[in-house]
Amino acid sequence: MRNISKALIFAIFCSLLLTACKKKETQQIPVGKVTKGTLFIDMYEEGEIEAINSINIVAPMISWRYGNLKITELVRDGQEVNAGDTLIVFDPSEVHKGIVEAESSLEIAKAELDKMKAQQQSELEELRAAYEVTRISHEISKIRFESAGYESDIKKKEIQLNLDKADIALERAKEQIDNRVKIQHEEIKQKNLSIMQFQSRLDEARETLQKLSVVTPSSGIAIISRNWSSNNKFQIGDQCWSGFPIIQLPDLSSLKATVKINEVDVAKLNKGLNVEIKPDAFSESVFSGTINSIANLAVNKDQNSKIKVFPVEILLNESDKNLLPGLTVSCRIIIDKVDDVLYIPIDAVMAEGDKNFVYRKRGSGYDKTEIETGINNTDYIVVTNGLKAGEEIALVDPFAQETTEENPQNAEI
Repeated sequence: MRNISKALIFAIFCSLLLTACKKKETQQIPVGKVTKGTLFIDMYEEGEIEAINSINIVAPMISWRYGNLKITELVRDGQEVNAGDTLIVFDPSEVHKGIVEAESSLEIAKAELDKMKAQQQSELEELRAAYEVTRISHEISKIRFESAGYESDIKKKEIQLNLDKADIALERAKEQIDNRVKIQHEEIKQKNLSIMQFQSRLDEARETLQKLSVVTPSSGIAIISRNWSSNNKFQIGDQCWSGFPIIQLPDLSSLKATVKINEVDVAKLNKGLNVEIKPDAFSESVFSGTINSIANLAVNKDQNSKIKVFPVEILLNESDKNLLPGLTVSCRIIIDKVDDVLYIPIDAVMAEGDKNFVYRKRGSGYDKTEIETGINNTDYIVVTNGLKAGEEIALVDPFAQETTEENPQNAEI
């Protein structure tokens, strides 16, 4: 019986001990330290890498008669290209159709010109023959007039009238030839003009066909632009308009990051401030830069937002093979710094009225300690009075946590 009682007491003791250990573990309070050193006043904003200098590859300028440009081949985004490589090919079906139509129209116009020349030649031959007959008649009338010296006056008058009539007929025949030549010249001119138009359209179509294959003028990395109608990068099957930028060939030796700063915070910034730039894709790398310009006018943050922001341009001090235009980066803008100060995590500071306090660790417990604070950044705040370097402070209210653990039902309510 005694052995059973001892075993029962031992089991109860172990259970209480285990419960106490678990409670102690659940009551672990996150702590921070009072640090002495330099505190940087900074601001974090997300931005995007851009090239300072780049070549824009745009959709070719083509006539409206060939319709919209449709992409049938497109270089891969981020692909390295060499000068002379083909970047984009547009659908040539409408242009091929235009070439066939222009060739057919040109051939018909040339055939019509040849036919016109033959007809005109025949007409002139007939007019010249008629002129020759009229000229002979005129010569006969002239001979009769010259030999009518012994004829009666009436007969002389008749011969004179026939000669006058022959003069008029000869002059008329000559005018008909001259007029016909002028008309034929104008007809040929108009037909040649029509041929030139068809030839020009054919030349335009052939030149357009060559334009549909766009090659790069220099080597570089091909960065596909966004299609503003879909807000996605251009891809095969998309349509675009002449002159629209499709691809950028950036100069990767000089880069910048563009960030959008809220109108409340932009007054804190100045040109020349240092910036730490960390690409989201490989956050272990950090690059440096400086603010180069701050926009004078605010813009909407995005199409669906009424929040006003100011674009800020940051020049990178170095380049890297992994830094490509379009890459998202986190920019830490260092606004100011204060040296040789005490600072603590801002989460540790509690407010009570106009007083600030922290929970300073004392042995196994915590003391509520009033402090005086100074400037802060997003993570830390300067302490001007109330703490010493190296002291530990709770990052949460330890007594509120104990109350929650002791009364879980009340905490749930």
